[in-house]
Amino acid sequence: MGKYFGTDGFRGEANVGLTVEHAYKVGRFLGWYYGKEHRAQIVIGKDTRRSSYMFEYSLAAGLTASGADAYLLHVTTTPSVSYVVRTEQFDCGIMISASHNPFYDNGIKIIAGSGRKMDAAVEEQIEAYIDEGVPEIPFALRENIGRTIDFAAGRNRYIGHLISIPTRSFKNMRVGLDCANGSASSVAKSVFDALGAETFVIHNEPDGTNINRECGSTHIESLQKFVKEKHLDCGFAYDGDADRCLAVDEDGELVDGDKIMFICGKYRNECGKLSDHTIVSTVMSNLGLKKACERDGMKTVQTQVGDKYVCENMMENGYDVGGEQSGHIIFMKHATTGDGILTSLMLMGVMLEKKRSLGSLAGEITLYPQLLKNVRVADKKQAQENKAVRAEVEKVAAALGSDGRILVRESGTEPLIRVMVEAETEELCETYVDQVIDVIRAQGLAVE
Repeated sequence: MGKYFGTDGFRGEANVGLTVEHAYKVGRFLGWYYGKEHRAQIVIGKDTRRSSYMFEYSLAAGLTASGADAYLLHVTTTPSVSYVVRTEQFDCGIMISASHNPFYDNGIKIIAGSGRKMDAAVEEQIEAYIDEGVPEIPFALRENIGRTIDFAAGRNRYIGHLISIPTRSFKNMRVGLDCANGSASSVAKSVFDALGAETFVIHNEPDGTNINRECGSTHIESLQKFVKEKHLDCGFAYDGDADRCLAVDEDGELVDGDKIMFICGKYRNECGKLSDHTIVSTVMSNLGLKKACERDGMKTVQTQVGDKYVCENMMENGYDVGGEQSGHIIFMKHATTGDGILTSLMLMGVMLEKKRSLGSLAGEITLYPQLLKNVRVADKKQAQENKAVRAEVEKVAAALGSDGRILVRESGTEPLIRVMVEAETEELCETYVDQVIDVIRAQGLAVE
């Protein structure tokens, strides 16, 4: 990770860690970088945060000042930007979003022409330009100054793409959608309505400050209650920029990313379409996923946390299903990034093809109790490398043996250390997580 760019772009509190000057310089660099041999064309999408409009204009100003044309998708999802970049031959795309973070944070995600997240080498060059002004980038003059172009049609093409994927109508299916007052508000209901579902939507009235607030994939309780009250067949919850999805079955039970990967991967394997019988997951995925896959003739491959790394592994090895427990799921046949709405469509497809409820499909995988707690720290690297902390982690790992595991890692986007334990009981998880956190605090590493 660089100074500004983490596993999911440049993120920080608006006008504190991420300022309009930062956004302007990112635009200046990208307009110059892609415009060395032709007039660069770069597409911009944004989520519903109040500051997203401010950053949209800053980025557009930087791009056009460097001679690039900025195409505005307006409020849309991260995967729609990826789709448009890939299919409309843009030089790159920019998504303004802090994903599941609160409204006062924001972020800049850069998507390469392939539809994948930008290479770290280019992000390093952007950081050098932000801090050092290197290279010196000239301003475009006269007719070479770029234009800002309305491109709402690009989002509509993405919606059409999603509608074309399912092979069965959703007629007679009662589906709940939690749009997190974010990007999905502009897309999800249109897709499900067009496919014939009886669609019930909550949290689809963004006001600039209510994105992710007690709703969406990070607050699944709201959708669980809604599905039970309305007696729905299933429900899907998205995050702020709709690149992740968690599901709720007919009884209001959570179906997380691991279960979604298992359900969809197993169906593809039964159809002879799962490449090398393999699902790609991250080190955060539950042990239960690995055991269920082994039982049913499949394999799992693990990467470091981040759908960026999942995608890299999938493309290098030709795998077609992968993702994260948090709901970033990649179906390589249709997308090169996590796509929450696509994920919900794929899960609906399995339910309809197998004529089974989501609850019965999810019941085929048993997850180990798992507990994750975050500790805010002053220095993530120092906390990770502290001798006392490492010794306590090793002590817990030895106690768990083959019946569980502990994982301590840095957040890629926030000043947090994440402590996760899987064990046979919830009580053991709580005990071992707290043991490590107590040492972090005792060493004076935590910021309370």
